[in-house]
Amino acid sequence: MITTADAESVRPVRRYVRSAVAYQVPDVPADTLDTLELLTSELVTNAVRYGSEPGDSLLVAVAARPGWCRIEVHDTRRKRPHLRPASDQRGRGRGLHIVQLLAASWGTSERPFGKVVWVVVTW
Repeated sequence: MITTADAESVRPVRRYVRSAVAYQVPDVPADTLDTLELLTSELVTNAVRYGSEPGDSLLVAVAARPGWCRIEVHDTRRKRPHLRPASDQRGRGRGLHIVQLLAASWGTSERPFGKVVWVVVTW
């Protein structure tokens, strides 16, 4: 799915990921779909805030098979995301902690004009 890099894109991308996974793996548990939606929200929100400029596009790719799913968010910046130290004084900066807790693995890859941030979820 290609979408614009703005806050309004997060909801449709979540719906896309949920339906793409359910199509590829019809018996995926509902709680796993919820987890995938949450992780998608975190990755897309980070791409909008830190990985793009106004007017840029994002590419979201989903690959699923029984017991496994990989979600990729492609953006236009090379700067890689990193975990910030935990803090009760910041209102933001917890997204990658959530990703680390819920995903079996996550990481980044370079691409010609930007990067890919990906997560893998198993069940």
